[in-house]
Amino acid sequence: MKTIADCVEEILVTQPFLEEALSRRIINFSALAEELQEPISGMLRKPVKTGAIMMALRRYNPPKDLRHSNNLKSILNNLGDITVRSNLIDFTFKNSSTLFLSHSKILESINTTIFYGFSKGIHESNLVISMSEKEKIQSQFADEIMTSTQDNLSAISIALPENNTQVPGLYYQIFKRFAWEGISLHEVISTTNEFSVLVENDTVDKAFSAIKKLGYT
Repeated sequence: MKTIADCVEEILVTQPFLEEALSRRIINFSALAEELQEPISGMLRKPVKTGAIMMALRRYNPPKDLRHSNNLKSILNNLGDITVRSNLIDFTFKNSSTLFLSHSKILESINTTIFYGFSKGIHESNLVISMSEKEKIQSQFADEIMTSTQDNLSAISIALPENNTQVPGLYYQIFKRFAWEGISLHEVISTTNEFSVLVENDTVDKAFSAIKKLGYT
């Protein structure tokens, strides 16, 4: 049988910002209990008193706070070079049997110094490239189904230490910082030791500043 404590945990796990604030003891337990009274009563299908919820909140034992992981702090304080590339355009195509052929022909003809990113999902693929190559892409992929395109983008690339894949919580901290700063991400491109985000040109300065603040998280 589900208990009030089970309901509290279920809600907090799906709301990491709330869970983190709770772990730092910066939330008013009484006010939060009142906020959770209706959803928890609905989950248990019976009225629940705020006092019981407040007790469950005080007893809740969140996972170890990732912010205080020495390995995570070391990674955030030792991020590598941050590179910004502007004037980019993002194309989205439906996957097809000929998409890779078009992709390979583009790779043969473009300058290797320009920004170029390609990622394939189950149903669609994204191609991010410098605006200077826009007409070339439109011509080479003319027979493909393009579902969307977005220009006026900038990419911010971060070099990560080699051991970054062994440290839990790294990407959470990056995405959390963007969320707190109110920055929308258009696209995310990731390799083993490099992480790039695409943002609109008018928010690139704000996004760059947010990344620089990661070492102070």
